[in-house]
Amino acid sequence: MLELMFCSLFTLLPDYLYRRYGQGKRFGREITFYSVWYEFRYGITTCLMLTVALITTVFYFHPSTTSVTAMFRTVPILPETNGRVAEVFVGFTGDVEKGAPIFRLDDTKQRAALDVANKRIAEVEASMAMAKADLAAADGQIQQAKGAYEQALEELKMKEELYQRNPDVVPRREIERLQNTVEGRQGAVAAADAAKQAAETKLSTLLPAEKDSAVAALAQAQVDLDKTVVYAGVSGRVEQFILRVGDIVNPLMRPAGVLVPAGAGRANLIAGFNQIEAQVMKIGMTAEATCISKPWTIIPMVVTGVQDFVAAGQVRATEQLIDAQQVTRPGTLTVFLQPMFEGGLDGVTPGSSCIANAYTNNHDRLSDENIGIWTWLGLHAIDAVALVHAMILRLQALVMPIKLLVFGGH
Repeated sequence: MLELMFCSLFTLLPDYLYRRYGQGKRFGREITFYSVWYEFRYGITTCLMLTVALITTVFYFHPSTTSVTAMFRTVPILPETNGRVAEVFVGFTGDVEKGAPIFRLDDTKQRAALDVANKRIAEVEASMAMAKADLAAADGQIQQAKGAYEQALEELKMKEELYQRNPDVVPRREIERLQNTVEGRQGAVAAADAAKQAAETKLSTLLPAEKDSAVAALAQAQVDLDKTVVYAGVSGRVEQFILRVGDIVNPLMRPAGVLVPAGAGRANLIAGFNQIEAQVMKIGMTAEATCISKPWTIIPMVVTGVQDFVAAGQVRATEQLIDAQQVTRPGTLTVFLQPMFEGGLDGVTPGSSCIANAYTNNHDRLSDENIGIWTWLGLHAIDAVALVHAMILRLQALVMPIKLLVFGGH
């Protein structure tokens, strides 16, 4: 309507003034209900054409959208294991700090595993003490075996010396018996040495490895026990937390609740502009927004990001081929808007719906000394018509509460 009224000032009004004062025609006489089209056909046609051109220019170079939301992320409250809730530390809603406990699962099984791991460590330490005693016993057995071996060896040497002097004094069978005794006691010494090496290996390698395994099992049991208590990963607010003692929680099928991080949805707005604006939307463009949760307020914004992909075209590997006809909605161009001034979104409830305008700025091109006169006039006209869209946004902000509360039945 504003564009039509504006264009009529340059088309219908001059046509009427010419008919009235140039040709002397007046309403009710020469100009009637039946002849108005014939008399003002040039002005009406030109007005409509100019209005369509103006609307196209305004909406293309200064795009607008009602698909604007103060989106915010949420953190699902999930345990890392299944279990039954044994204790809840927060209410239905409330603020939580990072690291604060939210709820605890039944930990009977985990505590039993932790106790078993502790006793396994004690068992290994007892085995190490026994291994030290076995090592001392092996030293005694080595000394005993060496003493017996040396005694048998000395006796054999003495009998052999006597046999060499007088074979009739010592029987040959006695010498052979002593030789067998020496070899057996030498084997006993070797067995005692082997038993000592085995005790040393057990004490220095086997038992420490078993202790390390027991310590690792203890750490694993402690980790499993710690997992039964779910803590807040970030500072924020727990909302609609209906979990209570006795409920079963499954990390794959049944989350416990939702945690909204502090400050979520208060840093920027996410807008979906028409795909035809892809060539116009640029980072750094000035924008304005008005939100339902903060009526009668225009928030200065700036475009900080333009997504290079339209979500409607995304595909993923499945067992079926993709048919282009399945994409029924064309999708929008995702644009990120940030307040131009600090605290610009104060008072805007996260998740609130908004309306936003973005404005093309040709200041850099207009400052070029080599620009042509027609280009200069065209760019000036494009920048000037942004005022029309700014006025429309302010009218929308003015009537939005009335539209929702009175005509919307709310």
